[in-house]
Amino acid sequence: MTIKQFSPKQKLTINWWCSPEYKGHDAIICDGAVRSGKTMSMSLGFVMWAESCFNDGIFAICGKTVTSLKRNVIDPLLGILKEIGMTCVEKISRNYVDISFNKHKNRFYYFGGRDESSASLIQGMTLSGVFLDEVALMPRSFVEQALARCSVNGSKMWFNCNPDNPSHWFYKEWIKKTESKNALYVHFTMDDNPSLSEKVKNRYKRLYSGAFYDRFVLGKWTAAEGIVYPMFDSNRHIFSTVPDCISYIISCDYGTVNPTSMGLWGLNGGIWYRLKEYYYDSRKNGLPRTDEEHYRELEKLAGNYNVSKVIIDPSAASFIECIRRHGKFHAVKADNDVVTGIRRVGNALKDGKLMFHENCKDILREFTLYRWSDKSGNDAPVKENDHAMDDMRYFVSDTMKETGNEFFAISIAR
Repeated sequence: MTIKQFSPKQKLTINWWCSPEYKGHDAIICDGAVRSGKTMSMSLGFVMWAESCFNDGIFAICGKTVTSLKRNVIDPLLGILKEIGMTCVEKISRNYVDISFNKHKNRFYYFGGRDESSASLIQGMTLSGVFLDEVALMPRSFVEQALARCSVNGSKMWFNCNPDNPSHWFYKEWIKKTESKNALYVHFTMDDNPSLSEKVKNRYKRLYSGAFYDRFVLGKWTAAEGIVYPMFDSNRHIFSTVPDCISYIISCDYGTVNPTSMGLWGLNGGIWYRLKEYYYDSRKNGLPRTDEEHYRELEKLAGNYNVSKVIIDPSAASFIECIRRHGKFHAVKADNDVVTGIRRVGNALKDGKLMFHENCKDILREFTLYRWSDKSGNDAPVKENDHAMDDMRYFVSDTMKETGNEFFAISIAR
């Protein structure tokens, strides 16, 4: 890649540690819109600082998972470092890279901060600095353990994230307290990435709505509120004539006391149509159903269609085993990341990739009732009127998952 120019905020992020005005800060925090160029400039600045100020130092580069960290940060970064003359020797199996430049050599370990147990992975290390990419997605225990490792004289902390809920601990403890933390705060918008064209900026603006638009496009720490899918339009998303489809999938949210919801989806012309559904509420009907009874309804829903798989709530162990025992359908455990799944569904609705038959009354009813909770500091929908919403979310997360090949371009002049 060739980097032709940096924006003023990107230059600040790269060079703040050697600036007379900011070099006394202990940390830098960059947040803001997606694709605003903050990750690349921050990771580049982190390595340049380390190679300029330390020799034989140990550093940590952290992401939500090591896999996502390598894809989104490490691999693009190493390509640029080699272009500008640094020597990078990566030990993939041991999750670190040794980087040499101007007779300085330092080691950078990769860590994933997936959950509370991740804190033990970094515990006991002595670090000269840490870079936390997507810090808002990491548990507080992991972040604080990583920061506690930075005990070497002159060590600094580098934070990067997209905005989240304003009740998020990182927003309250770091962004709202930058002065007391002796941290430099830099807020990015898409206009701070000179490599991003107006066409691509407009595409991202079309992709998101509601709280996700405020966060990912405007870069605001804002709470999700109101209807979860305000982009759903009965005039646009409901159909009456069943199309001929080339592929069929069933999604299922299983319940014993709670309702069980299943949807049959068919693919035609790049659009997934919810053709039929099964919805059983044991409270409403006064009688629970067994796994075998639900399975018989699953077979009725599938009918004569060649269903390639059944995507099902991962906690429904007994029903998954029931499906596998019968041997007719391929059961797949669903991705149950709620907020990410909701975002994917919202994008699919905006792009017109989902349609619903007029007889699918329960999912159409839930669209009007499914709301964000106002009682939680974190984003969470109210756990009511959400069973067809959940089976739809499982379906979308399985069939419309991001590939990781997002729009981003950087160039470097030789």
